[in-house]
This record gives sequence, structure tokens and C-alpha cells, in this order.
Amino acid sequence: MAKELSVTLKKSPIGKIGKHKSIIRGLGLKRPNQSVVLKDTPQIRGMVNKVAYLLNVEEK
Repeated sequence: MAKELSVTLKKSPIGKIGKHKSIIRGLGLKRPNQSVVLKDTPQIRGMVNKVAYLLNVEEK
């Protein structure tokens, strides 16, 4: 079974860099304290690393 990541948006992307806002939307996050479960792939890890200052990440 593939590993998964639980990603929670902890800070609002308002006033942040445009690309970072796009990454947040690409991860499926729309509002603060919203969580999504994503597959643990290199592409998702890269997106999470770019905006890590806005997120909480837990491995499942």
C-alpha cells in the first residue's frame, strides 16, 4: 500500500507569493485548518516543501 501524507493548511496564503498560492490550490487546500490526504510522491513532496511555512504535514 502506498504511503500517504495528511496536509493541513495552518496559515492563510493571502499576501503570499502568487506561485505559492497556486501550489496551495494544487494540493487541494482552500481554507485555513482544512486537511487533505495525499499520496506520498516526489511531486507532492516538492510542492509541500515549497510552502512548508504554511502547512502542517503528518505521515500516515
